[in-house]
Parts: sequence; C-alpha cells; structure tokens
Amino acid sequence: MSANTKDLKRRMQGALDALATEFQGLRTGRASADLLTPIHVDAYGASMPLNQVASIAVPEPRMLSVTVWDNSMVKSVEKAIRESDLGLNPMTEGTVLRIPLPELNEERRAELSKVAGKYAEQARIAVRNIRRDGIDHLKKQEKDGEINQDDLHRGQDDIQKLTDEFVSKIDAALADKEKDIMQV
Repeated sequence: MSANTKDLKRRMQGALDALATEFQGLRTGRASADLLTPIHVDAYGASMPLNQVASIAVPEPRMLSVTVWDNSMVKSVEKAIRESDLGLNPMTEGTVLRIPLPELNEERRAELSKVAGKYAEQARIAVRNIRRDGIDHLKKQEKDGEINQDDLHRGQDDIQKLTDEFVSKIDAALADKEKDIMQV
C-alpha cells in the first residue's frame, strides 16, 4: 500500500468516523448525552459545541438535563436546542434546562431515518471527493513522468476498491441506524 493510498484510507476513515458521530446525535427513543453533541451555541461571538458551555446529564431514561455554566448563556443554549432538527422542547429552571424526550411516533421515526440518510449521503460524497483527489494526484504523477500508465491504472483500481469498501461500510452503518430508529 503506497503512502498516497494510506493517506486516502485515513481520510476516508475520518469521513466514516464523522458519520458515526452524527449518528450518535440521532435519537432512538433512549436518552443519551450524545443526542446533543452536534448542537452548537452562539457564545461569546463564536459558534461553540454545547458541551463547552454546559454539562449534559441523563437523570431519567426519557429526560436530559443541561446545566449551563454562565447564566448569560441560558437563552442562547435554549434557542440552539429548540432550533436543532431534533424536535426537542427544553424547560428552563434557572441555569438548568430540563429536556423531556417525547415518545417517537411512526412519523418522527421516518423523519429521523431521512436525516440519517442525509448524513450517510454526505459521508459518501466526502469519500468520493477523497477518491477524486487521489486519482487526480496519480494523473499528475503520470503527467510529470513519476509513474507509468500501468501504475496509473493499478493505482486507480486500488483507490476504487478502497472507495467501494468505505461506501459499503457507510451503507452498513446507515442500515444499522435505520433499524435502531425504527425499532419500537
């Protein structure tokens, strides 16, 4: 495996890891602190991850609790949670936001499946872009006389196999997540 192929594999794995992180934020009916991981809050003139301005706890199976550290940030945190595509409605008590998780009805499960599909498609696009970068690099090497045409075709085949492998991993992750979401 060439250094170029190792780099492409590392970058494709990064796209797969990013997808796994986004999937953690999709609700499956159980309360999890990971549910709020993708939420960013406008804080101190910048967009910050929620876990950098508050602590997240799971006091009950269907309840999340967010304790905001800075009193002036409570409204911003509440707004960020309401405006996320997670369908959550926090109740504010001082610096603590209590977030009850509603039962997932069939319609909401279908919406979450669509969101999961959108995340998976973004990951597939990222993998394809990495493939394109790798092939462009090989073509440049061939044009500069660093490799011959046989090496170019062999390299393109290797990159395509790597791409296929990661796209199938993404598809498998999506199928698992959809099964998890639709499970009542």
